[in-house]
Amino acid sequence: MFAIPAVLLVGLAKGGFGGPLSMLGVPLMSLTIPPVQAAGIMLPILVVMDWSGVFAYRGNFDRRSLAILLPGAIVGITLGYFTAAIVSDAHVRILVGLVAMLFALNSFVGRARDGEPRPHRPWIGRFWGFLSGFTSFVSHAGGPPYQIYMLPLRLHPVHLAGTTVIFFTTMNAIKLVPYAALGQFDAENLATSAVLLPLAPLATLGGVWLVRRIDPSLFYRLTYAAVGIIGAKLLYDGIVGVLG
Repeated sequence: MFAIPAVLLVGLAKGGFGGPLSMLGVPLMSLTIPPVQAAGIMLPILVVMDWSGVFAYRGNFDRRSLAILLPGAIVGITLGYFTAAIVSDAHVRILVGLVAMLFALNSFVGRARDGEPRPHRPWIGRFWGFLSGFTSFVSHAGGPPYQIYMLPLRLHPVHLAGTTVIFFTTMNAIKLVPYAALGQFDAENLATSAVLLPLAPLATLGGVWLVRRIDPSLFYRLTYAAVGIIGAKLLYDGIVGVLG
């Protein structure tokens, strides 16, 4: 029931339109199936979406951002794999939700809103890259930490979207191996992924189309708002998970 809208929403986000919205895919599917199963079904679809985005944004990305963020992200994925059995999804969602909500709030009242770009800060970027890799592995929730570093740079929407696509394409490709080792690609999950797969490139290219036509200031307002809304959703889910 929720699988088709989840894939469409994630595809639009993977195309660069409101990137953090991609985190709603697993929560939507988790309304009817276990979160771990939802994550296993979504990852092959995410990989197809990623490569559709790479093709669409070829040549439009910021090399410096990737050089700063990806090493930390790889360390975060590695830590996520080795702690998968002991780290609670609920606690990760609470952490990411709080960070995302605080960041979105600050963006509307502080410096991020005035449109002044910030310079690269490598060690800060490596930290947010690490946190993005860790939370992406645990719950496909790597968007807010990534956006916290990237949005204040005020890149052109097309270059931000292209950088985002390459960053998460790399992370998701790396995640295939440990996800398989954890047994998340059984026959049932892969069959469901195959049924949903044709929607992936169509939804991704729809997101690309929107990014290339939207006003940059509106793009950033929508993206900041998306970070806040998804942060609230993650925080709520985490609290319910802890109390439940």
